[in-house]
Amino acid sequence: MTDRNPFLTAPFAGCIFRRPNPSDPIGVIAENRVRLGVIAPELWPDEEVAIVGSSPQLGCWETSAALPLNDSEFPLWQIDLPIGSQHAEYKFIIRNRHNGSVVWEEGPNRYYAGRGDMAMKFRYGQHRWRGSGVAVPIFSLRSESDFGVGDFYDLKLLADWAKSTGQSFIQILPVNDTTMSRTNADSYPYNANSTFALHPMYLSISELGPLDDPTETKRFEAIRAQLNSRPIVDYSAVNKAKEEYVRRFFAERGEETITKPEFADFVARNASWLMPYAAWCTLRDRYNTADSSQWYEYAVYSSGIPVHLLLTDRDSMLYNMFVQYHLDRQLREAHDYARSIGVAIKGDIPIGISSSSVDAWQSPELFNLDMQAGAPPDDFAVLGQNWGFPTYNWKRMASDGYMWWRQRLTKMAEYFDAYRIDHVLGFFRIWQIPRSATHGLLGYFSPALPLSAEEMIIDFGFNFNQTMLMPGMPTGGYSSQADADAAGDRLMADAFDDVLFIADPSEPGRYHPRIKGHDTSHYRSLPTEQRQAFDRLYENFFYVRHNDFWREQAMCKLPALVQATPMLACAEDLGMIPASVPQTLADLQILSLEVQRMPKAYGHEFGHPADYPYLSVCTTSTHDMAGLRGWLADNHDRAIRFIAAEKYSDNAPLKPGDPTPALCRCVIDSHLSSPSMLAIIPIQDYLATDGASRRTDYKAEQINDPANPHHYWCYRMHLPVESLPKMDLSRK
Repeated sequence: MTDRNPFLTAPFAGCIFRRPNPSDPIGVIAENRVRLGVIAPELWPDEEVAIVGSSPQLGCWETSAALPLNDSEFPLWQIDLPIGSQHAEYKFIIRNRHNGSVVWEEGPNRYYAGRGDMAMKFRYGQHRWRGSGVAVPIFSLRSESDFGVGDFYDLKLLADWAKSTGQSFIQILPVNDTTMSRTNADSYPYNANSTFALHPMYLSISELGPLDDPTETKRFEAIRAQLNSRPIVDYSAVNKAKEEYVRRFFAERGEETITKPEFADFVARNASWLMPYAAWCTLRDRYNTADSSQWYEYAVYSSGIPVHLLLTDRDSMLYNMFVQYHLDRQLREAHDYARSIGVAIKGDIPIGISSSSVDAWQSPELFNLDMQAGAPPDDFAVLGQNWGFPTYNWKRMASDGYMWWRQRLTKMAEYFDAYRIDHVLGFFRIWQIPRSATHGLLGYFSPALPLSAEEMIIDFGFNFNQTMLMPGMPTGGYSSQADADAAGDRLMADAFDDVLFIADPSEPGRYHPRIKGHDTSHYRSLPTEQRQAFDRLYENFFYVRHNDFWREQAMCKLPALVQATPMLACAEDLGMIPASVPQTLADLQILSLEVQRMPKAYGHEFGHPADYPYLSVCTTSTHDMAGLRGWLADNHDRAIRFIAAEKYSDNAPLKPGDPTPALCRCVIDSHLSSPSMLAIIPIQDYLATDGASRRTDYKAEQINDPANPHHYWCYRMHLPVESLPKMDLSRK
């Protein structure tokens, strides 16, 4: 494989480098001529490939006389040349049709002896395309016509701004339906009730149409204006008002839609997930719970349930399909518009699914419902993270070639050109936490190669005993950490973390060292030589033992996913990264993620954008951390070390408190200038560069707090998208 392969994916071949006016088809090869063909995907629409060489026919090395190639089968460029007897040296060039500027391909001259060749590739050398983009959740967008939350049509406005500032990508968070309790708890976008259905919150009701009753239309306009004036997304109020409007609209004019051939076609194409989803929504509302175990005779899914409900609860079933039909139509329209102006949309595919989702109800065999996924502890979450999602039954998924994943990605490809693989490390191994625990500290990697007591003593000289599996202090009579947490007893819940090993539930007699075991009373009580033995065991287990094993796990899964669609795959590979991950991603042409404050080089406090790999996406911050302003202001001493290490102080000296727009601009510029293929900057960090328009309270711009499992996702831009063109937030 080569690092040119990403340019054959959807955002480039079908969007950024799409040829709006391709040449006429070149047709059959004429007599006494041969055809040369070269693969060259990395060209802007105003550029062309041409051939120039030593013979008069090939321009005698004059680029102005170079012969243009035909782009009707882009990214394959073709030209027919006479067979002739004269031999010539030649090269391909990239030429700008407007200003005539030229980029020569690298390497030695090619040799033309009157023979055709269709297998050539343009030798780009240092001519590497690099682009930029903006990251913002759709719910965070603000426009003058919104209903208190961003919607799919706002993507058109954002795409216009991105295009005008030379950006090629818009990156968003997941947009799947999360409606379960109809409270602010549903604001978490990574806890969807369906991996296929779109969130009704993103429906533009102004595009849906007005209600028949002018009085009601006026009432909803007042609600819209009031909700839209709020500084944050009032999640429950917005969704309550929008749902009321859409239900009224459906009652008045829904029949017009559901009798259309387009609606019937939508239902037929999406029936495999749409019918179960509509049934799930109907039963959720009937029993007032998303917990399918409380649905009596419907607790266990069967294919007859949606059919039965379509007969007995027709309005509810059709309403939910009606909403998905319009969401699909609106998102497709927004995507098509963005593509038409050369702006690609990058979606997000969460690693987990909810145990209360349609997916778990419909296909429970695909998941380990007795386990929870999460992440080991880090600087952002000292107890680790417990996402509450069931882990995957990879063995069962492999039996049909990962069909569920391929169908999921195929659906995403209808709306997006690229996608972010949330927590790609989960495809190597997932951090698995038993349902009896609540803290991520009590998790372990799965799959893994747990240790036996014999291995510990023979290979590391460590004397294991069963007491190391027990909490180091009384646990107040609670049988599990989950029980202690449920009772609100934080002290006793923390006590359950005090173990040095965790027994593997599926392999009796084998054990996982507890992550950060050095913080336990068991470790502190060990003799010096045993602490040293544990250190050796710990280092080997977490950083050496599994490297080849985890690479094999990823190579069983990821190729099927990457090859399922033409989308560009980008990884979120942050955290405790196995040594085998970088090469695996490179082999599969999956772009890595580079975040300056989370360096991957051991012993470094900060990353250096100038050293980032080409096949990567670099960014100043993510939705799981404070924005650039907040991070710089949070720790003045660290900020001083940061700007000194990157030499930002040469142009923007740091002052205590809120960092200046000039300093924020310096940091962003270093990312836009990095070797990374893509620099995608959060909208909050772009806004930080405009002194007149930046938000006063930068702390309000943090989207998520990973340490808080009950965090309310409500960040909303303080300015409408319509005002962005008035600010110089990005450079071409």
